[in-house]
Amino acid sequence: MGRVWKYGDDINTDVIIPARYLFTTDPAELAAHCMEDLDPSFASGVRPGDVIVAGRNFGCGSSREHAPVAIRAAGVQCVIARSFARIFYRNAINVGLPILECPDAVAALETGEQVEVDLAAGTIRRVATGETFQAAPFPPFMQEILRCGGLVEYARRKLAAQGAGGGGGGAGRGAAGR
Repeated sequence: MGRVWKYGDDINTDVIIPARYLFTTDPAELAAHCMEDLDPSFASGVRPGDVIVAGRNFGCGSSREHAPVAIRAAGVQCVIARSFARIFYRNAINVGLPILECPDAVAALETGEQVEVDLAAGTIRRVATGETFQAAPFPPFMQEILRCGGLVEYARRKLAAQGAGGGGGGAGRGAAGR
C-alpha cells in the first residue's frame, strides 16, 4: 500500500531529475533530488511503496536513465500515468521501475490517497472506497525483468542459470581448439 503523489501532463525528465545532478549515477544521490524543481516536498516526503500518478506523456524529454533510477531509488513502487514517453517506458523497465498506463485511475485518484497496486494483475485499488481500476498487466517475461530489478540483473540471472545447467562450458571449441 502506498500514498499517491499526483502530477499533470508532460512531466519531463529534466523535472524528474534536474540536469545539474547528472554528474552522479549514485541512486541515493539521485533520489535526494527527485522531482525537486516540480515538488520540493517530494524527496523528503516520499516513503517506500508510494505511487506517482501523472497525466499524458510522463517522462518526455531526454533519454537519460537517471530519471527512472531516481524515482525507483526514492522508494516509489509504481508510476501510473495516462501515457508514457516511449524512451522513458523502455528505460523504466530496463532499470526495474514498474509502470502502468491507466487513464481511469489517473482521472480518479488524488494526492494523498492510499492505493494498493497488483502489478501481476494490473489492478490499482483505492483503499478508502475499494474502487478498482484495471491497467493492462505486463507479459510474464517483463514481470520477471521487473522482479529482478531490471534488465541487467535479469540477464545476469539467465546467464548464470545457463552456466549452471552445463551448457556453457566448451561452446564454440571444435577439434582445432583442443
